Amino acid sequence: MKEPIETQRLLLRELLLTDVDGMFELDSNPNVHLFVGNKPITHIDESRAYIELVQQQYKNFGTGRWAVVLKENNEFIGWSGIKFITNEINNHKDFYEIGYRFIEKHWGKGYATEAGKAFVDYAFNTMKVDALYAYADKGNENSRRILEKLGLQYVNSFEYEEELEVWYELKNPNL
Repeated sequence: MKEPIETQRLLLRELLLTDVDGMFELDSNPNVHLFVGNKPITHIDESRAYIELVQQQYKNFGTGRWAVVLKENNEFIGWSGIKFITNEINNHKDFYEIGYRFIEKHWGKGYATEAGKAFVDYAFNTMKVDALYAYADKGNENSRRILEKLGLQYVNSFEYEEELEVWYELKNPNL
């Protein structure tokens, strides 16, 4: 397992099967899925399968989504991190994407930005990737604002899985 990353309020670490209850709370909420395909899960086994999938991504690509935990009480509040995308999206293939998803009661507290800044730093300074990419539903103003706070810049709009999405990128300033 990789070393966790600490920020002012958060502990960022690889997902564990013990995160399954928090993952289920996150992904069974229809509001969380409003801008990500509108398919909330209905059974905790789906959360367990997702965690196992992410753990396999760690093995295959050395990276994946990580748990975001509050340092003050060790509460799982969502996930964030760098995922290696192998399928083609917006004419890109085999690229690193930054993303995040949080339990609704933790929205609007700056956690996505705080975790995201740590992962941008990690991607560029530890993983040494050339660039980070992200995409969000065109109507998801909050997610788009977070990406811009992280320094990603709007590139274009595109259609993906019958939704209008916006594409962002950030080049590694150290290269």
